[in-house]
Amino acid sequence: MTFSIVATDGTAWGVAVASKFLAVGSAVPAARAGVGAIATQSYANLAYRPQGLAHLAGGLGAKETLDALTAADDEREQRQAGIVDAQGRAASYTGSGCHPWAGGITGDGYAIQGNILTGPEVVEAMEQAWLASDDRAPLAERLLAALTAGDEAGGDRRGRQSAALLVASVDGGYAATSDIQVDLRVDDAAHPVSELARLLDLHEVLFSKADRSEYLDVTDEIAAEVAGLLTAVGHPPTGADVDSVGLALWDWAGIENLENRVLQEPKIDPVVLQILRDKAAAAAQ
Repeated sequence: MTFSIVATDGTAWGVAVASKFLAVGSAVPAARAGVGAIATQSYANLAYRPQGLAHLAGGLGAKETLDALTAADDEREQRQAGIVDAQGRAASYTGSGCHPWAGGITGDGYAIQGNILTGPEVVEAMEQAWLASDDRAPLAERLLAALTAGDEAGGDRRGRQSAALLVASVDGGYAATSDIQVDLRVDDAAHPVSELARLLDLHEVLFSKADRSEYLDVTDEIAAEVAGLLTAVGHPPTGADVDSVGLALWDWAGIENLENRVLQEPKIDPVVLQILRDKAAAAAQ
């Protein structure tokens, strides 16, 4: 009923999944930084997620964890699952009772599996896309590339409904307060994978941080421009000095959910500056 990729790049662990199933992200994926990631599908046993992560955290590898989960499950022949562990070892399981086409592929750092697919070309296309992806790119982008390839190759033979992307990395969450770096879900849509891509683009704008080398020094000219733009969007600085402009910018950025991209120093992210310009232009219309 589902196709997924579970993978790690050595610094992050994650799952991308799509299915003709309502809110697949609520059932299939689990991940913990420095521990591993799991996808449970085909009459999914949701207990595999906490139990599997506990096994991995306790020192079992991907295969040993999957063996332990399925050995304790009387309905294992209907199950399908994929796991990667902290070291990038991968394992995939497809029970004999899964609806065809069903199967999986594993390699260094990834496990790809699916059931009720149009055919093996789905997991093959996902593997090719994963291997062809830039290993310097964020894991979320690489997972999405593989999921997109599977969707374009046919995906779930019943059609499309939902998709999800979950990635964990150390201190990767909002304001470094958790390890959940990306947790995006499209619960019910005609084209869930493409919608997931749109959400990931938005997530990158709002929650990623630009390379500090890309930040612009706030010169008097830029400060004057920013002051005017902030005034146009209803957040005028109390003064024309850089500190006053910076405080107004911080206040506006918090309202726009851009606080992760604002530094407590006289520099500005070019992405923030462009968004502010666009908002001011829209306000002027």
